[in-house]
Amino acid sequence: MSLSKIKPEQGTILISEPFLKDSYFNRSVVLLAEHNENGTFGLIINKPIEIKLNEVLKDFPYFETNLFIGGPLKTDNLFMLHTLGEQVENSSKIMHGLSWGGNIDTIKSMIEDKKITPDNIRFFIGYSGWEANQLDRELTENSWIVTKAKPNELMIKSPEILWKKIVTSLGSEYAMWANYPLDPLMN
Repeated sequence: MSLSKIKPEQGTILISEPFLKDSYFNRSVVLLAEHNENGTFGLIINKPIEIKLNEVLKDFPYFETNLFIGGPLKTDNLFMLHTLGEQVENSSKIMHGLSWGGNIDTIKSMIEDKKITPDNIRFFIGYSGWEANQLDRELTENSWIVTKAKPNELMIKSPEILWKKIVTSLGSEYAMWANYPLDPLMN
């Protein structure tokens, strides 16, 4: 399927164009968890930060993982993306093998019982959101490419290389983006 024919929907990803100026979205991969007539909710999945989960959540069981920047909205809230599906009550399925949210007490218990590893779950500060029709406008401005990916492609061990890896996989038209400098004036 041509990339131009893929429409944003739950489970698709947005790939930012290489020179998007916004500091949150520059070279980002955003997984759309919800997309409907009211707007869009997603998480930037390729921007880990050098802050550990337990540095922010003191009453949380010890869990060796970094936090991620999920987006510029509600940065005082924590969001979860996981491969645990129905094992976590009240979670919402994004696609087969990937869910978001759910009961935090269930997550805590699963961590204490060592039923979760950092490969199963990621924690995000903030989220990315668009009002109704806002994302459509940004797509017409060529700020984003919409494509699809599988959970195992999104939950990779080195998320900071995800943007480059995906644009390279999109074919020669986009693969050259991977070599563009961060600042075009530095070329």
